[in-house]
Amino acid sequence: MLSSRLPKDLSPSPFFAELERAKASAKKDAAEGGLPFIDMTVSSPVKAGLPIDMDVAVEESRKDFGCWNPDAAGWKSAREAVVEYYRERGGNFDAGQIILTASTSEAYSVLFKAFCDPGDVILTPMPGYPLLDTLAQLEHLECAPYFLSLKRENKKKIPACAGMTSGVDFRFILDTDSLLAAPEKAKILLLVSPHNPTGHCISREEWNEAVRFCEENNLILVVDEVFGDYAFSDKVKRSWEYGSYRIDEASLQEDSANSDGPKCPIFWLNGLSKAVGSPQLKLGWMAFYAPREQFEPIRAALEFVEDAYLSVSAPAQALGTSLLKQSAAYEARVKERLQQNWQTLRESFPAKYCPEVLGGWYAVIRLGEDDEELTFRLLREKHVLVQPGFFFDFDEDGWVVISLLQEPSLFKEAVERILYITRGN
Repeated sequence: MLSSRLPKDLSPSPFFAELERAKASAKKDAAEGGLPFIDMTVSSPVKAGLPIDMDVAVEESRKDFGCWNPDAAGWKSAREAVVEYYRERGGNFDAGQIILTASTSEAYSVLFKAFCDPGDVILTPMPGYPLLDTLAQLEHLECAPYFLSLKRENKKKIPACAGMTSGVDFRFILDTDSLLAAPEKAKILLLVSPHNPTGHCISREEWNEAVRFCEENNLILVVDEVFGDYAFSDKVKRSWEYGSYRIDEASLQEDSANSDGPKCPIFWLNGLSKAVGSPQLKLGWMAFYAPREQFEPIRAALEFVEDAYLSVSAPAQALGTSLLKQSAAYEARVKERLQQNWQTLRESFPAKYCPEVLGGWYAVIRLGEDDEELTFRLLREKHVLVQPGFFFDFDEDGWVVISLLQEPSLFKEAVERILYITRGN
């Protein structure tokens, strides 16, 4: 009766069913005077005490809540607000390059419908976020992995900190050689930068390799940069800083033979969920580049798909236009907490167990135990909730994933409890 798009078994796995029982027990014990429960998986800034002030935005945009002005690409005023968001960060796009969606997940769905046929393959990072497989499956597509690998580096002039090895660092890098195993039916290469959960950010060299691979194999390049505002260093660049990708009406009139941009279409996905910490507003977007001769056909295809649903609400577009004006200030608030918690973590764990995070909201720790067992032990004995590495398809056991969003005093307390458990106490 049900579609083949769906998993054959929709019931929770035994692990997650047991995890829910353990969480309920830990929360009950905490409520009765036991050790406080600390959620180190929190992904909502609102739940982590970092809401954006909505009052001004609501008052400024309320008059447009009742408007119905359907546009498959989204209101031009809202798209221009997205253009301004990029401009403030050094990006250079035109409103015609912006397509609004109800979420980043919907943006994936639009791209899959516009470019893929059933049975086609999406190249996704491993380790990586499992939602990507679900979104592909719902479109009758398959995922094939490429890999992020752990690299040991000798770094100069790194001051020794408590628990850290001076002059040595570990970080995840894109294994570009693993792209060569791409199946013949691959249609899209998906990059996530900053990457969830490893904190990897795409370098210029990695970017050039990815673009070249897509050009040579006629692939679409998609960059999920929902955590793009949260880089931990000015040296970390967003991928659209590695070239000029502006397409406007004037440039479309130029001779396409003179174009020296990439020969493959590129899409950057983002939204209010992370840019202003407001997932509840359900507004995302894609900014896209394409060679001139492909640009208009691609825009027409995207608008055809979007026009079938018109899922972006008037209140979301009105609020987004206003809230994006606050995004830089909001970004600074969140980054301050992320970097404070990251420093706490790195002072507690040697670098070889806690790879460098270049950006994003998450960090990974390799604790050398069975990650399922460790997840349950931390929850039952120390009331700390983490995510096990197997959930993200790490190729080694013993990894756990934690959020850097938690309130700093709670974060520090949770790290101390994790250390207590891992030291065998």
